[in-house]
Amino acid sequence: MVETPLTLAHQQVRGWRFFLLSLQHFVAMFGATVLVPLLTGLDPLVALFTAGAGTLLFHTITGGIVPVFLGSSFAFIAPIIMAKQQLNDLAYATGGIVIAGLVYLLFALLVWLAGTEKVKKLFPPIVTGPMIVIIGLTLSPVAVQMASQNWLVASVVVVTVILTSVLLKGFWSMIPVLFGVLAGYAVSLPLGLVDTSVLQQSSWFSVPHFMLPKFNWTAIAMIAPVSIATVMEHIGDITTNGAVVGRNFFEKPGLHRTLIGDGLATSLAGLFGGPANTTYSENTGVLALTRVYDPKVLRGAAFLAMLIAFLAKFGAVLRTIPTPVIGGISLILFGMIASVGIRTLVNAQIDFSKPKNLLVASLILTVGIGGASLKIGHIEFKGLSLAALVGIVANWLIPEKKD
Repeated sequence: MVETPLTLAHQQVRGWRFFLLSLQHFVAMFGATVLVPLLTGLDPLVALFTAGAGTLLFHTITGGIVPVFLGSSFAFIAPIIMAKQQLNDLAYATGGIVIAGLVYLLFALLVWLAGTEKVKKLFPPIVTGPMIVIIGLTLSPVAVQMASQNWLVASVVVVTVILTSVLLKGFWSMIPVLFGVLAGYAVSLPLGLVDTSVLQQSSWFSVPHFMLPKFNWTAIAMIAPVSIATVMEHIGDITTNGAVVGRNFFEKPGLHRTLIGDGLATSLAGLFGGPANTTYSENTGVLALTRVYDPKVLRGAAFLAMLIAFLAKFGAVLRTIPTPVIGGISLILFGMIASVGIRTLVNAQIDFSKPKNLLVASLILTVGIGGASLKIGHIEFKGLSLAALVGIVANWLIPEKKD
């Protein structure tokens, strides 16, 4: 992978420009981050706070050089609901989340003991490229579903993002997501798609309903093992982020450090009563679109998340953003991620005339996109996590064909 400067001169932004770039990342992650607590019964404002705090903790542990944002993890939705139903107390579920985060530390130790070179050999470009494609394509049905609620609005958003990126110059070309959201919002107002009652009912300030965790072996057994699958997703996300930025984060700050950061961020979220955290592909998509890789912008978004957790009125404004607006943005962001996977294969000059390369990529794509799953007890491997396992094993077992 070609090393490139992480922070280019024209990306050294301050003041209102820095705020807009951070706000753009906040808007990108907002919908998914609050959806998880809404589905599980946790407090969305707590989720915002813990997402911001977890992101800052991650940046601290990794030396502040990996431009990622950590938001609510969808992988833990089912076990949280199961624990809630069986124990009738969400505090036990958050206790399980605390332990799930600590599981990451065990994997970090294994990676540190094995060494970076051995880990890298498990993830050559023929494995990582299709994995990155899967991240984008498996999310694409969600984008289409949201956009299909009103294709007119979604189309306005897409066209605005394209025109902003192509026609505008300088700083204004770096915030196409915000322009797209504003244009979609403006079109949605006369169409009656904006629910203003949410604004009227919300107060200006509120304190999130923080909750101390409780620990129960039943809840821990349901929730903690999910980390085994999400660790594989973490590896895929860090690989994608590095491919976008042009850095090998496996070497610096090291995969073991990113695992520790992700795990402790998840444990921190559980301690405050929030959902588990994970690195967000939505924000990686923003990086690919804007080419602004400064990690400080992501930390700015984290501070915004923590602040808005207490500003109920501003949070209400964000909740009024219509679904097709987010869908239009997602159509581009998720597609950008898939494109990065293709770029990874092209840059590595992968020869698909070789049967091994063709077979490995085919297995990863079909397993990851086709919805295959493997369940062992309470642990379920599916999507990216299962595709990564299949890809590693296939690349290891399938021999090279001799000429």
